[in-house]
Amino acid sequence: MRHYDLVLLGAGSGNMLLSEEFDGLRIAIVEPGRFGGTCLNRGCIPSKMFVVAADAAEGAREARRLGVHASVSHVDWKSVRDRVFDRIDPLHESAMEYRRSQGVDVFTEAARFVAPKVLKVGAERITAETFVVAVGARPVVPDVPGLDTVPFHTSDTIMRIDDLPASMLVLGGGFIAAEFGHVFASFGVDITIVQRGPRLLMAEDEQVSRRFTELAAQRHRVLLGSEITSVGPKGDGVAARVACPDGEQTVEADMLLVAVGRRPNTDRLRAVDGGLELDEHGHIVTDDAYRTSVPGVWALGDAVNHFQLKHVANAESRVVRHNILHPQDVRTLPNTVAPHAVFTHPQIAGVGLTEQEARRRGIDFLVSVRDYAQTAYGWALEDTTSFVKLLANPADRMLLGSDIIGPQAATLIQPLIQAMSLGLTVDRLAHDVMYIHPALTEAVEQALLEL
Repeated sequence: MRHYDLVLLGAGSGNMLLSEEFDGLRIAIVEPGRFGGTCLNRGCIPSKMFVVAADAAEGAREARRLGVHASVSHVDWKSVRDRVFDRIDPLHESAMEYRRSQGVDVFTEAARFVAPKVLKVGAERITAETFVVAVGARPVVPDVPGLDTVPFHTSDTIMRIDDLPASMLVLGGGFIAAEFGHVFASFGVDITIVQRGPRLLMAEDEQVSRRFTELAAQRHRVLLGSEITSVGPKGDGVAARVACPDGEQTVEADMLLVAVGRRPNTDRLRAVDGGLELDEHGHIVTDDAYRTSVPGVWALGDAVNHFQLKHVANAESRVVRHNILHPQDVRTLPNTVAPHAVFTHPQIAGVGLTEQEARRRGIDFLVSVRDYAQTAYGWALEDTTSFVKLLANPADRMLLGSDIIGPQAATLIQPLIQAMSLGLTVDRLAHDVMYIHPALTEAVEQALLEL
């Protein structure tokens, strides 16, 4: 068995952990997939590159409300796709070569624990003083009768298809369904979404979720409170039996996208055989410093947390790096604020508590909702559906949460994230900061003033 000082399992955010402070150590990286992990290869980055193209197409169609009569004559799917992956795909080889040039051993075979701190990689076994488990997650494939008889896609594969279908059936109503529904609808695909819950984006604030569901139903066929009971082949496409509140119906489509969630890859790693404690969802249990139940084994990212967010994994990687190098001065994340955004149409962003979470926890709050339409830039956009929603603690005047639905939501929320992270009251944010006029940030300012 080869023995290392440090073994990194996963070359997504795990690969970002290495720095010059580790020079001189014997290090290995185990990555059976592609360097860069989900985010770079089949998640955040490529999907947002598609979203930008979709926004351009949808923006042209919506310009008529401004008196600009434009149209989209053709979407060159292969050009859109190749622009994305011609840029991304070469990064895997260059990243491997870079690490090897630094003296890091790179293993590309699948790995599994056979004992605590003993890893089988291909036919070889390796051990290490320190392991960092950052093996990520993968799409859930539900147990739908007939699913194994038809071709279907997940978020891992849908961005690499050769041609746009005329129609697409999307199973699921979360952020992946929302983003890809927007992308493919903007490119002219007829979208049907089947969602078990009463609304789309059920994890969002209910007011935001309802607004998005209303808007999505104007673009797609949305079947709520519904469930696919079986699927089968229909020509070159699929036919699905769907149990709806008003009875069962058949939905046919040229392509099926399964987008019902993601699960950690800890089962493939045989994490339990490595002595690692898992929660009921298969995530590795760690303390606040990201130490696992096995001394010398740390874990981070989608294999640990339920957020499934790259920026959270990156922040955890920085903490784990420090803690490995400074075991007598371990750190935790400086705050528990985990912002997120959904790059659909319209864009959505959130941080902290939703109104429903605050009510469930019995937390007192003040609430303020401000429409984009109440700002000058909202007038310029002819916007009638977007808003900023803020929750604050009436006692200490701190923000409890923020939700935004509308153009530039992921950008507009950033000063609110900073305020929550740095401990600024809503009064200071409202009165001690100057907001540019006439920018969309005035919607944030007005919501703060109302608080």
